[in-house]
Amino acid sequence: MIKRHISPRLLAALADSPVVLLHGARQTGKSTLVQHVSSSDRPARYLTLDDVSVLSAATADPVGFLAGTEGPFALDEIQRAPELFLAIKADVDRNRQPGRFLLTGSANVLMLPKLSESLAGRMEILPLWPLSQGEIAGHREGFVDLLFGGDPGKFQSDDAHGHSDMVERILRGGYPEAHGRATWSRRRAWFNSYVMTILQRDVRDLSHIEGLGMLPRLLSLLASRAGTLLNHAEISRSLGMPQSTLKRYMALLETTFLVQLLPAWSANLGKRLVKSPKIYLNDTGLAAAIMGQGDEKALRDSHLLGPLLENFVVTELFKQVTWSKTEPNLFHFRTLTGQEVDVVLESPSGELVGIEVKASASVNATDFRWLRVLAEETGKRFRCGVVLYQGRETVPFGKNLHAVPIEALWRA
Repeated sequence: MIKRHISPRLLAALADSPVVLLHGARQTGKSTLVQHVSSSDRPARYLTLDDVSVLSAATADPVGFLAGTEGPFALDEIQRAPELFLAIKADVDRNRQPGRFLLTGSANVLMLPKLSESLAGRMEILPLWPLSQGEIAGHREGFVDLLFGGDPGKFQSDDAHGHSDMVERILRGGYPEAHGRATWSRRRAWFNSYVMTILQRDVRDLSHIEGLGMLPRLLSLLASRAGTLLNHAEISRSLGMPQSTLKRYMALLETTFLVQLLPAWSANLGKRLVKSPKIYLNDTGLAAAIMGQGDEKALRDSHLLGPLLENFVVTELFKQVTWSKTEPNLFHFRTLTGQEVDVVLESPSGELVGIEVKASASVNATDFRWLRVLAEETGKRFRCGVVLYQGRETVPFGKNLHAVPIEALWRA
C-alpha cells in the first residue's frame, strides 16, 4: 500500500472527533486507507454501502442499523445512504466517544440536497485527492510550508529528465489504478470506464435526473478550458444548454469531485463571493484522457500543455495543503484590467504567497509583473512570489521574488 501523507491528520482527527469523514473522488484510495486504519492503527468494524445487503439494511432502518454496532465503526460510501446522518447525530449525542464513526464519501455530502443534518460540531472533514507526486515517490513534500516559512531561493534542481519527465507526470496523473498501467492505451481505457461509471451511476444516483447525455460534452469542454474563468453564459452558448441546466450539471460535477473551482482572492472578503472562479479538473491524467491527449511529443508541441501544466500545479498544491502545517487557502488573483496571478495562497494569519506557472524553460522580468502588482496591493502581507518553470536553476528576480524549477513542488 502506498503511504498517504494525510494519515497522521486522519489519526489525529479520530483521537478527538466523534465523526470523521474522509471524502474525495472515487478510486482515490479512500477505502484502502480506511481499511488499513481500521485493521491496525484504530481498530473498527468496516462495512461498505456499495454492498447491496448493507445498503438495504441501512436505508430501511437507519436507527436499527446503527443499534447493531458497538465500538468504533467504519462505513464506506456514506453518500449512498444520507438517511444515516440523522441516526449518527442521535448516536453521537448520546455518546461522544472519539473515533466512533469513520466515514468515507465519493460525493461531497455537504452539497447533497437530501442531507438534512450536517453534524456540525460533531464531524471533522478531510479530503483525499489522487496520489501526489511525493506519495508516488515515497517522500513527504514540504513546498507549501517552505514558501511560508523558509527560503525558496535555496532549491536547486538535479533532474536530468526535464521536460519529458514533466509531460509524463501530467499524462499519468495520480489515480492509483491508472498510474500503475504501463501504456497510454491502457490508462485511457481505465479513464474512459471511470468517467462512464461516474456519470452513468453516481451522478444519476445523486440527482435522479434523466437526460444527462450532455455531461460528457460538458466535462470535455471544461477539461479543454482548464485554468480559465468560469463563464456560465459563454459555456451555455457553446453547448446550446440553458444556464439553469448548466449550473445544475456543474454542481453535480463538483459534488463528485471531478471538477475543482479556484475562487478569486480579494482584500474585500465580500467580493470573493461574486468574482468568477477558475476551472480545473481534479487530475491531469483524467483531463488529458478526456481530451484524447496521450502522446508525449504531441502534447509538448501543443497549446494545451500550458493549461494542463497549470492544472497539474494547482492540484498538487491542493493535495499538499491537506497535510501542510501552514494550512493556507487557495485562490487566484485577477484585477479588472486583466492583471492575473495563477495561484494565491493565504495563510490563516493573512500572509500571502503568489505563484505563476510557465511551461517554458526560461523566464524573464516580465513574467513577474503581476506578482509585483500583487505585492504592491497587499504590502506587508505579501510573503513571497515564485514563477514555477521548466528550468534547472533557482534565480532571484527582486526582493522576495524567485524563478523556481517546477520539480520543487514535489522535491522540496
